[in-house]
Order: sequence, then structure tokens, then C-alpha cells
Amino acid sequence: MRAYTDSALEQAVRLPLIRQRQLQCLVPYPLEGRLRRLLQAADAQLLAVEHGTAVLFSFSIAESQCAALVASLNEACHGQLQWPDCR
Repeated sequence: MRAYTDSALEQAVRLPLIRQRQLQCLVPYPLEGRLRRLLQAADAQLLAVEHGTAVLFSFSIAESQCAALVASLNEACHGQLQWPDCR
């Protein structure tokens, strides 16, 4: 049993831990599709979408990519994007 376990551990693939950052942003309905496409293109993980007077997106992204994504989203949404949480 021990030999089998040792062999399996030797063959296991090690994956690096990547710190994630969770963010929320609020956009008007006409920008919902654009924001979804931008998040998908950035490999952000969409956690939740809530529809109210505007659309609230909750998502996570690798911490190393966070600043670039925030800048990109702000630019693409022409100042209509709101960040309800502290970044």
C-alpha cells in the first residue's frame, strides 16, 4: 500500500496557488453584455449577477491581473461603471 501511495504522489502534478481577488461592480443594463464579454476575455470567474436598478456583478480574478482589469473595465464602460466595494 505504501509503495502504491508513494508512486501516486511522485506522479502527481503540482499546481501553483494563485491568489484571487473578489470584486463587485455596478453597471447600467445596456453595458451588461459588454462587461460579461470583458470578464470572460480576462479569464475572470463570474460569481454572481444581480439585476436591480442596475446590474451588480460579483467576480474574482487573479490578484496579479486585478489592476489591469479594473483599468480596462473603467475605460471600456466610459465612466459608467461603479465600484461599490473598496478596491
